[in-house]
Amino acid sequence: MEKKIALLAFLSLLAIPAYAQTDSQWTLEQSTLSYHVSHPLHQVDGVSHAARGKGICHAGQCDFLIAVPVKSFDSGDSNRDLHMLQVARGGEFPMLTVRTRLPEDAADSTTIFADLEIDFSGQTAKFRHIPFQLLTQGPVSKISGTIPTTLTDFKIDPPSLLAMPVKNEIPVRVEMTWRREK
Repeated sequence: MEKKIALLAFLSLLAIPAYAQTDSQWTLEQSTLSYHVSHPLHQVDGVSHAARGKGICHAGQCDFLIAVPVKSFDSGDSNRDLHMLQVARGGEFPMLTVRTRLPEDAADSTTIFADLEIDFSGQTAKFRHIPFQLLTQGPVSKISGTIPTTLTDFKIDPPSLLAMPVKNEIPVRVEMTWRREK
């Protein structure tokens, strides 16, 4: 009987490191976030490469947090970017953050569907079942997709030019490279 207890104790000790290996961390290595604004007279694209992010996986779930400074978006026109900062209340709310939770085995798929919580301009908006393409090679995963955001999602009044407002839709294209650390 003592031998069985000793054997079970030994086997349970071996299982602890195996269980601990399911915990992992992800780090955002590269990012391109771009938005598109449509106005009757012209189209505007802005881009940021300044996003930072971490993901922590435990017990089969991964929690991700991504943050990007609002002032890091560049449309190629500093005057327009300054106006965007004012409209988006970037001085008061300088960071755009995204949170999501995914199953740990999501990296085994080519398409993932994410529920996102985005904090921007002092407002929180939730987006459900947003598809992202996923390419995983070893410890590196690349995701790409578009988040169908609108100005009204964040209670932003559409800015106007010559008394014509921009369209409400401001889709955000996401391209990110993540690296698994553990």
